[in-house]
Amino acid sequence: MSKNSVKPLVEVENLKKHFDINTGFLSTKPLKAVDDVSFSINKGETLGLVGESGCGKTTVGRTLLHLYKPTGGRIWYDGREIRTKEDISYLRRKASMVFQDPYSSLNPRMTVSDIIGEPLDVQKKYTNKNERRDRILELMNYVGLNSEHASRYAHEFSGGQRQRIGIARALAVDPELLVCDEPVSALDVSIQAQVINMFVELQEKLGLTYLFIAHDILVVRHISDSIAVMYLGKMVELSDADEIYNRPLHPYSKSLLSAVPIPDPKTARERKRIVLSGDIPSPLNAPSGCPFRTRCPYATEECATSMPQFEEVSKGHYVACHRVNEIN
Repeated sequence: MSKNSVKPLVEVENLKKHFDINTGFLSTKPLKAVDDVSFSINKGETLGLVGESGCGKTTVGRTLLHLYKPTGGRIWYDGREIRTKEDISYLRRKASMVFQDPYSSLNPRMTVSDIIGEPLDVQKKYTNKNERRDRILELMNYVGLNSEHASRYAHEFSGGQRQRIGIARALAVDPELLVCDEPVSALDVSIQAQVINMFVELQEKLGLTYLFIAHDILVVRHISDSIAVMYLGKMVELSDADEIYNRPLHPYSKSLLSAVPIPDPKTARERKRIVLSGDIPSPLNAPSGCPFRTRCPYATEECATSMPQFEEVSKGHYVACHRVNEIN
């Protein structure tokens, strides 16, 4: 699903991750957190992954890095399929993750220097202590921390600074791919902008590729080349960031974008807000057919009986909707 002829750095095909949930005495039921998701990311680009809480965004990122073992599907990194322990070890030398919560993802008993240096220790990325120290200070400089911070502990820092420590730690292994799991959602709005701009600068400086997970589509649009929209474990739309923002085709994407605030009062008054009825179904008891049909104003009998295919409806624009041509 690459936008052009460039060979993707990351390819994911029909990825599935199901969790067995106890439902009674000796009985379990699969919770389909990620169900048949496919996408690719070109080297040096950013794919933004958006959707409501609980739609499976974080599970996609963790399964991609094999922090969760995939239930099904295939993953390629730079043309190499990731299947064996050797493949996973190779992937983890090339990819890293920035976690959502800067308060719980850092060890309170370790200094900033040791937190950032831990991946260097594990991957044996230095030959002597001076080289280790210099690399830690270089990483701290990348994210706007100074050398005085190295001997302090995580609890002495603000949320934004803690997230910078987490980003420096993720960069320690010289990754090509960063999976960013809602890295700004726990931060104040003013700090969010600083951290997002830092991600953009790091990408330009280090040639990074991002899978950027967030529920705020404005944040995702600012940093992403492409945007994928998820709902209840399924991917419902995927296209260029500007294309999805200006011409969403799936009813769920339209609803998400109608909720984005507009700074111009006149334009905001003229725009129609699309309010979805009902609550998100439980992934344990997902609706038959299209998972969005219980909240979709355009749903028909066909939507209840069969899952729509995730198909290319125009160049580089993929949608999973039976009625996409009728409603647009």
